[in-house]
Amino acid sequence: MADRVKVDEATVTALVADQFPQWARLPVTRVWPGGWDNRTFRLGADLLVRMPAAAHYIAQVEKEQTWLPRLAPALPLPIPAPVAVGAPGQGYPFPWSICAWIEGETVAAAEDLDHARLAQDLAGFLLALHAIDASDGPAAGPHNFHRGGDPAIYDGQTRAAVATLGDQIDGAAALALWDAALATRWERPPVWIHGDVAPGNLLVRDGRLAAVIDFGTCGVGDPACDLAFAWTVLDEPARETFRQRLALDDACWLRGQAWALWKALIVVAGAPGVHAHERDLHLRVLQRLGVM
Repeated sequence: MADRVKVDEATVTALVADQFPQWARLPVTRVWPGGWDNRTFRLGADLLVRMPAAAHYIAQVEKEQTWLPRLAPALPLPIPAPVAVGAPGQGYPFPWSICAWIEGETVAAAEDLDHARLAQDLAGFLLALHAIDASDGPAAGPHNFHRGGDPAIYDGQTRAAVATLGDQIDGAAALALWDAALATRWERPPVWIHGDVAPGNLLVRDGRLAAVIDFGTCGVGDPACDLAFAWTVLDEPARETFRQRLALDDACWLRGQAWALWKALIVVAGAPGVHAHERDLHLRVLQRLGVM
């Protein structure tokens, strides 16, 4: 996309040398895949550099610096630990961050996943996240693309994608699910949400969930957005395990389906910059949701 900034190893090396000379001798290696919101680079063996890819991701830097150290002690698994924050420079226009490196393989790259175990581990992590005091956390808004808010913010996108896809999907079933979800609300106090529980943001080691990363879209509100993972990755038995462990009400699960539906529809309908494998993944989501 035209508004995205290109960042390479040379730029990161120069920024680190200029602003953090204590790490100037450490090698910089790009991490592939490096994420959509941020370009990611390994700095030596123990550090990670995150560079926002566009202006609308800048707010994530300060938010992660502020909140991750407060959330980490109450969580059962490691999350990114901010080490430093960098300033614009060397032709790069945004603030950026350095965090501790966490070893692990992403769920997206892992083979032979134990879905039932993953469902249990992830549910345990989310329950601990929900239990943290959310009274002064950042409410849903532009900073996290309204995760934790009402999925109705994406009503126009959803209906446009259904129209674009035409008879490639069961449009009536898709809109029935969407409308039913939009008729519900989270009636309880807001809770902390991750905002992007995706295969690339979960690390596994030795077959177990080992860490949860990339909290750029975190905030407080309705936890339904974090349930979309049930349809993007988990098989049906594990999906039920996930549901039973979290013990959220039927309306919340319906909104979780709506979040999964919205994302799958806009990807399959041709969101810019989407790779073929990403489109295939979301075609399977639409199948699991019963709209194909």
